[in-house]
Amino acid sequence: MAYDADVIIVGAGLAGLVAAAELAEAGKKVIIVDQEPRQSLGGQAFWSFGGLFLVDSPEQRRMRIRDSHDLALEDWLGTAAFDRPEDHWPREWAKAYVGFAAGEKRAWLSERGIKFFPVVGWAERGGGNAVGHGNSVPRFHVTWGTGPGVLEPFVLRVREAEKQGLITFKFRHRVSELTKSGTAIDGVRGEVLEESSVERGHKSARTVAGDFAFKAQAVIVASGGIGGNHDLVRRNWPERLGKAPKRMITGVPDYVDGRMLAITESAGGSIINRDRMWHYVEGIRNWAPIWTDHAIRILPGPSSIWLDARGKRLPVPLYPGFDTLGTLAHIMKTGFDYSWFILTEKIIRKEFALSGSEQNPDLTNKSWRQVIGRATSGIPGPVKAFLDKGEDFIVERELPALVARMNGLAGGEPLLDIGQVEREIRARDMQLDNPFSKDMQVMALRGARNYLGDKLIRTAKPHKILDPANGPLIAVRLNILTRKTLGGLQTDLDSRVLGADGQPVEGLYAVGEVAGFGGGGVHGYAALEGTFLGGCIFSGRGAGRATAKGVR
Repeated sequence: MAYDADVIIVGAGLAGLVAAAELAEAGKKVIIVDQEPRQSLGGQAFWSFGGLFLVDSPEQRRMRIRDSHDLALEDWLGTAAFDRPEDHWPREWAKAYVGFAAGEKRAWLSERGIKFFPVVGWAERGGGNAVGHGNSVPRFHVTWGTGPGVLEPFVLRVREAEKQGLITFKFRHRVSELTKSGTAIDGVRGEVLEESSVERGHKSARTVAGDFAFKAQAVIVASGGIGGNHDLVRRNWPERLGKAPKRMITGVPDYVDGRMLAITESAGGSIINRDRMWHYVEGIRNWAPIWTDHAIRILPGPSSIWLDARGKRLPVPLYPGFDTLGTLAHIMKTGFDYSWFILTEKIIRKEFALSGSEQNPDLTNKSWRQVIGRATSGIPGPVKAFLDKGEDFIVERELPALVARMNGLAGGEPLLDIGQVEREIRARDMQLDNPFSKDMQVMALRGARNYLGDKLIRTAKPHKILDPANGPLIAVRLNILTRKTLGGLQTDLDSRVLGADGQPVEGLYAVGEVAGFGGGGVHGYAALEGTFLGGCIFSGRGAGRATAKGVR
């Protein structure tokens, strides 16, 4: 058979680029097909904050954090809560990935030029018990350069391989079928879409201009998840998270459509854990949208008061930054698909960050001058822009006026009673009169300030929300934001796609989000954050190496 390449990769996102770089270094010829234009090279990773999960890193040690492989694995397995027969490979992937994160990951990335911001973030702090969900210690390492900084070394290597003739890009090529010779995958077939000049991340047209077919010894599916496809999200929504929201906003570009999952399943691949997914509850509508229903996630510190749609405070331990899916399940079971933060100007100055490369120009531009400016100039510029222009933000000096505008923004029946809201906040404020407290959130924010990183840049000094000296008051409507697919194509540790019989489908591999970041769901039911980009890198690297050995 005449092959067009040794390997075809479907998807030019991070996982696909890492696999392509490994294949090119092994001297293999690769075709990368992607339905988007060249300007979207790097896919969804470009828009990310660039967080990476590392264990016992130099950055942690400098911040006086004591971490270990055993502690990280305990946290991962407690969070994943694997409980299904099909979780065998996801569990093996979890063990392998934690070993990578505690071992060669940082050195391997450093060799490729990736550097890290010195303060380690503490995401997903957990449910309150040592056993179960959450990070026991800070592990969220922000890449210097954010998402584009993560992509940069792999983009450079792939472009150099393109110049050498080892890699060929086929943009605006949409795969509709994986072709076979007997039982082995031998290529792809699909439609050539009309050229598009839209800027990165914008929705591109789907007008068909022709068709194509390519042959290779192996195909790696690296097409991403389902977060841009609300119909697919709702179809797979699990009962344990309540009823699927009527209204969602979108944390990923339109092309994150999940179409390759069904196409690969039709070719014999097995999909597991369809109901496992990762969506955020701190979503705000972008005042300057790039893709459809463009959402930004607030990365909150621990001080804001969190109220449901009727003004009742969320229960222990559902505080900002503690348990994403636990909070999602609680909110959806209230019968509403939104909630509220109430905070002060002092809190927003120190505790509000926004996820995404474009919302963090200081880190994305690798500018220490801008970083220092962010820390010393009051409310960060991107946050101030949302405060001034974002439809989900309300600013008032007095609580009655704030609550009245909150009811107006929600529309319909006024659900928030000023008496109820004031009682919740005033009771919390009274807990600050002593260095001890029965309020678990007050205890948590004091505990957060025991961590040097949080005290320096992420947690405001405890203060009373209703004290005018700390104002004005700010309310933020928080929406459900779609993001990650935690289930996907089942793969073994070589990223070979497995069929319904548990055996590898010859010639077929899957990496990144389409494979649940490894195995069909390396995170189990929930994630520890900083683990999505890392899962793309780890699975892409492994697939590239395994495929290079498997082709002639």
